[in-house]
Amino acid sequence: MADNEKMTMEELEEIIMQIIVNSGAARSLSIEALRDAGKGDFDGADEKMNQADQTLLETHEYQTNLIQDEINGKSAPLSLLMVHAQDHLMNAMTVMDLAREIIAMKKEEKK
Repeated sequence: MADNEKMTMEELEEIIMQIIVNSGAARSLSIEALRDAGKGDFDGADEKMNQADQTLLETHEYQTNLIQDEINGKSAPLSLLMVHAQDHLMNAMTVMDLAREIIAMKKEEKK
């Protein structure tokens, strides 16, 4: 998008939906990783956490672009949908952090 272009509401909604979808996917992968670890499948757990990390990285790129636009004077309107997307993102990050800790503890138990 050129510096003088404004984002359409449709474009903004698409970005917001990507944040919601990717955050949900990262959260789900983290839960799956926990289940794998609970069964002793640490390779599966690690793979799912790596997938969750990659998915969350994509989500951060969408968020970072919105933040950069705002810094450059092209702020997006605040909406309930945007707040919902940010809530999903923070929830996914929390679940991922907790999953990492629990998986590490499960690995220690198996030693």
